[in-house]
This record gives sequence, C-alpha cells and structure tokens, in this order.
Amino acid sequence: MAHQDHGGHHDGHRAERRNTGMRRRLRREVPGIVGLLADERDFSAMRRYRTFTFDDHAAYLREIDGLLKSLASQGLHTTVALFDPEEYAEFCAETGLDPDSAAGRSRFTAAIPADGAAVRYTGQPLDTLVPQLINTAVRRATWEYTTTLLADLGECAECGQDIGGAAFDRASRLLLRLVEGAGPGSHHLVCSVPAAEEQLLAVLHTHRPAPGTDGADPPADPAPTRIDSAEGAEFVSVLATGIALETAGGVVLRTTAPGTPDRLRGWRLHRGGLVPLTEGEVFSAYCTDARTGEPLAPEPGAEYHAGFHLGEEDTGTHH
Repeated sequence: MAHQDHGGHHDGHRAERRNTGMRRRLRREVPGIVGLLADERDFSAMRRYRTFTFDDHAAYLREIDGLLKSLASQGLHTTVALFDPEEYAEFCAETGLDPDSAAGRSRFTAAIPADGAAVRYTGQPLDTLVPQLINTAVRRATWEYTTTLLADLGECAECGQDIGGAAFDRASRLLLRLVEGAGPGSHHLVCSVPAAEEQLLAVLHTHRPAPGTDGADPPADPAPTRIDSAEGAEFVSVLATGIALETAGGVVLRTTAPGTPDRLRGWRLHRGGLVPLTEGEVFSAYCTDARTGEPLAPEPGAEYHAGFHLGEEDTGTHH
C-alpha cells in the first residue's frame, strides 16, 4: 500500500509538471496588450484617478520599458496600444465601469486594438515605439476623417454622380500614374491638403525594380510597382479630399536609385486636379522654410525636376 502511494505521488508530480509546461507553451501563444500614455498631458489626465499610482511620467515610461522587455524575454507576443484618457472616460461611461479602477483600465486597454492605435512590440526602444504609436494614431484619424468627409459629400447637383466616390476613383488613377511615371527606384510620396482644423498628410513608400535586375536573360519586362494597400488607401483618401473640395495642396515625390542623385518632383492641386510644378517651383518648395518663409540651403546630392504630366483627362472640375 505504501509503495502504491509513493508511485501515485510521483505520477502526480509528473502530471503537474506536464500541465505547467503546457500552460507555459500556451501562454506564449496568447498575445498580450500594454496600454501606453505617450505624452505628459495624457499622463497628467490619468493622475486624477486615485488608483493610478504613478506620479512621474519619466519613471512611468521606464517601468513600461522594463515590462515590455520582461514579456519579450518570456517569449510572449505583445501589442502596445495608445491609451487615450478622454476615450477611456467615454468607454467607462458607456460600459458602466468605474474609471478609477484597475479593472476599468484593463478592460479599456483590451479593447483599444479594435478601434485605436496599436503597434507590435519587437524590442524597439521607447523613443522609437512612441513615435510609431503617435504616427499610427494620426494615420487612423486622418483615414477616419477623410473617408467620413468623402461619404458625406453626397451627389453632384449637375450630374448626379457621387462626389466622394468619383474623387476617390480619380485620385486612384492619379496615384497609379505618379508611381508609373516615377520609373525604377524607391519612391517617397507625400500628399498635403489643408483641412478645417489642421493639415492632412499622407505618406506612401513604393519600390519598382530596375529592368534586368532580376537576373533573367534576356531581361524580363519591368516589374510592377509595389504599393502597400494601407498606405495606398490613406494616400488616395487624402488626395481625393483635396480633389473633391477643390482645395489647395499638392504632392511631392522623391525617387532614390543606386548610383544616382535623389530626384525631387512636385505637383499642386488646382480645380480638382494635379498640375506639374516647374523645376524652379520644385526648388522653391524644397528650399523654403514652410513655417518662416526663410530660404533653406539646397539639399546636397539631390536634383530638382519639374513634375511630369499626369493626363489631361484627370484635371479640371468634373466628376
């Protein structure tokens, strides 16, 4: 009887170790979310809650950094989400949660990735992670603003066509002509359009391999330009907003290719279309401080070129 009990005792230990190991492996497959108060203003807003015990933002950021590193060392997959105190208060009011509680903060943090800004933690330092989060939040806000605005424009009184939809289609065609006309190389495009409260900005990175770089004999046809779907949609939505509202604004394009200087080009929005800038206008745009109007020195190793023509049918006030 004693011998049987001893065997059962060892069997229990083995089963417990096996279960613990399975739980650890399973935990590594369950993603975690960490909410981050990125700036002093948001941090100060949370200090009104008694259960939020941090009183120094720098110390708080160091603790967050340590937590992220600890989670990563355990092989856990972590997403960092931008914690917005105003949205948190609204969330608690809607769900009936006590905002002055760890449970309320935890529930809100878990819900952020569905609608808010979040990035995957890959070991990047906080001075890299915080700008990534803020940029993600700005991009999401820009996307929501532009898509809502375009959807609310309604139909043209003259032709009955959906104004927002037509502007989005035209902006899509213009973007394709921009990246096709840019040729081989890595391309950095920025679209800027004034809005009611602030400037709308969209950034797009594309790449097109040079002919013959694939090693084929004879060289294969030029590969199509690769466009990230999310960046492309954001760029088109901002450009479409300028087209639909016939605002000022424009597009600048930087092309980088091995062994050649960077090539800088530009276009301005005019009556719902993109008009190429001259070489002098491109030079002036890049060599003038946008805030003060003071001249800036030309960029070393860069060439300023006129924008190329994008097609007469895509300029002018038509839907």
